[in-house]
Amino acid sequence: MARLTLLILLAGCVTLLAGCGKPPLVTNHFLLDYPTPVLARQTPLTESIRVELFAAAHAINTTNMIYQPAPYQSATYTYNRWQVSPSYLVTDLLLRDLRQGNLFAGVFGYQQSGIGRFRLEGAVQEFAEVNDPSGWHAVLAVSITLSDLSEPEVTRRVILQKNYRQTHPLLEKTPAGLAQAMSQAMAQVSANLIDDVYQAAARRSGK
Repeated sequence: MARLTLLILLAGCVTLLAGCGKPPLVTNHFLLDYPTPVLARQTPLTESIRVELFAAAHAINTTNMIYQPAPYQSATYTYNRWQVSPSYLVTDLLLRDLRQGNLFAGVFGYQQSGIGRFRLEGAVQEFAEVNDPSGWHAVLAVSITLSDLSEPEVTRRVILQKNYRQTHPLLEKTPAGLAQAMSQAMAQVSANLIDDVYQAAARRSGK
């Protein structure tokens, strides 16, 4: 019995040592990255804007890198994730681009206490890799609402509501390829969105 116990212990040690020899599984994390869009030269407004944290549709409110191999199907990449959820990725990049665009006197983020005359809210509706007849694409869809908080009549505060949807083909069907394509889609959405927000705010300000 003592010999059998010793053999079991030795077998367990060998199995443990064999497992220790395997490299650990590493999860890769991805962010969006693109140069700040070059916007048309405009006269900066003397008003400020506050950007609230965007919401996200429940199906994409995750750090999983989602892809849709066929209609009505959804899957995720194993050991590859976004660094943060799409709501943070989109909001933080919009904040960066608005600030570097120098179109408003001030740009306050959702983590700041500043209150601007204008308030930008929104939601990320689509954020995934999709297979369609033309190939694999990154698909980004965002909806926004811009409000003028100086308007005393609540029903007249909303000055812009709009949906944006942009696709960009993947150069390679990998998590890195998805991050690159989604970055390009985000760059286009950001440029269009910021121009619309500025134009709406300028009209309300009488510029």
